[in-house]
Amino acid sequence: MDDDVLTTLKILIIGESGVGKSSLLLRFTDDTFDPELAATIGVDFKVKTISVDGNKAKLAIWDTAGQERFRTLTPSYYRGAQGVILVYDVTRRDTFAKLDNWLNELETYCTRNDLVKMLVGNKIDKENRELDRNEGLKFARKHSMLFIEASAKTRDGVQCAFEELVEKIIQTPGLWESETQGRGVRLSDQEGQAAGGCGGYCSLL
Repeated sequence: MDDDVLTTLKILIIGESGVGKSSLLLRFTDDTFDPELAATIGVDFKVKTISVDGNKAKLAIWDTAGQERFRTLTPSYYRGAQGVILVYDVTRRDTFAKLDNWLNELETYCTRNDLVKMLVGNKIDKENRELDRNEGLKFARKHSMLFIEASAKTRDGVQCAFEELVEKIIQTPGLWESETQGRGVRLSDQEGQAAGGCGGYCSLL
């Protein structure tokens, strides 16, 4: 039963093709990693319930194709989202350079001004890194985003990315409270405390 679930949140994962969006999602939802994972066609969708600061949230996570030819899906994909994970590949500077385009798209199609954004630099397990952490952090601060580096392959930072995003959404009541109005839902007393399990990965301006 979902009686103890505080709210259901719509989370998007966006970014260029090949940055590891689907791999991050599969690592988070199924704890699996497939190095031969094929490119996403259209939109994939997963549901996972997690507990953050004593509050359970059901996440409906939308994973979209990065290729230009699927952009017709865009408006419906963004509608009603409360959180977005923007992914780039730390070994490919071109995927970082395109982040501005994705942010512009987000602003064009998103129906909420206060949605929470998380920037994820993926593939930190690889040795041929082209971007250092400070570049990602600087970009995230400039655009008021949470930031973390991660590896879907080694699990590094993956759980933390989703948990930090959800925690921030729950701390922004206008984002989700309309979904639960009239049910007498209250945040636990722990709301607002810093997450303990993330080892200082995440940063927010």
